[in-house]
Amino acid sequence: MPTRLFVYGTLRRGHKAHHLLNGQKFLGEARTQPLYRLLDRGPYPCLVLDPPRGCAVHGEIWQVSDDLLPVLDRYEGPEFHREPVALEGDPSPTQAYFFHGDTAGYPDCGDRWC
Repeated sequence: MPTRLFVYGTLRRGHKAHHLLNGQKFLGEARTQPLYRLLDRGPYPCLVLDPPRGCAVHGEIWQVSDDLLPVLDRYEGPEFHREPVALEGDPSPTQAYFFHGDTAGYPDCGDRWC
């Protein structure tokens, strides 16, 4: 069964890694519930869980085939893990790549990256 994936950075339409989603189904734009923050790591953003200071992060939802997930996992790297994400007004199970590294010194992006 395909996976719904919330993308918020380089995988979005018009960004450098969007080609990795070729052949996948775009489901629309979305926002998370205000439980998360985006941090700017320079060439890419990092999504982190932060309920006390969270905001509604803007991104896109894609339906991604199971055989593409390992490719995306490798692209994202070992500090990013696919986990459930809560979206505003959409209870459908959806995943996003969360950053699990040291966030010290990374500036906050607000509710969107670039």
